[in-house]
Amino acid sequence: MTKGILGRKIGMTQVFAENGELIPVTVIEAANNVVLQKKTVETDGYEAVQVGFENKREKLSNKPEKGHVEKANTTPKRFIREFRGTDLTEYEIGQEVNVSIFAEGDLVDVSGVSKGKGFQGSIKRHGQSRGPMSHGSRYHRRPGSMGPVAPNRVFKGKLLPGRMGGEQITVQNLAIVKVDVERNLLLIKGNVPGARKALIKVKTAVKAK
Repeated sequence: MTKGILGRKIGMTQVFAENGELIPVTVIEAANNVVLQKKTVETDGYEAVQVGFENKREKLSNKPEKGHVEKANTTPKRFIREFRGTDLTEYEIGQEVNVSIFAEGDLVDVSGVSKGKGFQGSIKRHGQSRGPMSHGSRYHRRPGSMGPVAPNRVFKGKLLPGRMGGEQITVQNLAIVKVDVERNLLLIKGNVPGARKALIKVKTAVKAK
């Protein structure tokens, strides 16, 4: 069954494994998440657990938000997300979820919003090749052909310059190197999307071998 938690990306560091191997890790601080709602097929059409992460000032929340979290006896939350495919019997409304739901060696999928890069050309944005840089070439970093002569229009989906980054991205099958329950930290092997302090969603890998 799927398990999941919300956290913030702290940054990257490296740790040594017992065999002396150096492992690059991303540190994610996942303070206690609170279960706000259990969605069922009868009431909502699907099953999911809704969790809230990081307290928000009362002043910044409206009446519906306050009423929603009162059922869980907690304060308004800055981030609210859902995890599908969970075992609803394991969760109660108002229950706190912390990093102890994961263990060392677990494989997880990590989602976040990638860093925004602004307007970029097709070489950086799509990994296209450039033209020759010498011998009278006037074709260096341009997108290339716009398509055939007929039909004389540019097809949808043509890889062109434009805004890059700032997209929801999921990196799959990352291993958890260490779980620090006292400090609410997860050390995940490799890099994860997003800038420092970005919201990160960690859940059980769907394609784990």
